[in-house]
Amino acid sequence: MIAGLVLAAGSGSRFGSDKRQALLPDGRSLLEASVGAFIGQVGDVGLVLPEDDAFGLALCEQLGVRPLPCALNRAGMGHSLACGVAWALSLPDCRGVVLGLGDMPGVRPHTVSQVAAALWQGRLVLPCHDGNPGHPRGLPAACLPGLLDLSGDIGARDALDWSQALRLDLDDPGILLDIDTADDLQRAG
Repeated sequence: MIAGLVLAAGSGSRFGSDKRQALLPDGRSLLEASVGAFIGQVGDVGLVLPEDDAFGLALCEQLGVRPLPCALNRAGMGHSLACGVAWALSLPDCRGVVLGLGDMPGVRPHTVSQVAAALWQGRLVLPCHDGNPGHPRGLPAACLPGLLDLSGDIGARDALDWSQALRLDLDDPGILLDIDTADDLQRAG
């Protein structure tokens, strides 16, 4: 089974408010759109959230995904990723994880399924659009234990050797679009 893991426990300070709740033109929240691409494309889906996150917990219940509260989320993305990886390693027969970010609402569901399918080869999977690498990325089960001790701002991009990854050329510009500021959201709309 290939799991989906979406990181959404950061503070989003450059946005000025909780960007996860910002509404897209179709009425969905930024986080709902980002997580929605994973539903039905992979096995279990986990969503890493800050502790006591009422919005995130309600969304998990609505979408049927597993909430993964991270106590150390404010200490950097590494802690959030380690929290999510611990959950994935607890899943029976998990062969890998499609790792997404909670601020990338333009990723297409078919992209998630393509990354998941490529993961069965047992290699890191790096999706690209017009030669540029993006997200979601594929992490085979063999590399997950090495991510359990991540901390600070060290994420999978820095902790793994992506030069050996299977490059997956996709016709999905959404893999390059992350929303960090209110201006990014306006341009995406």
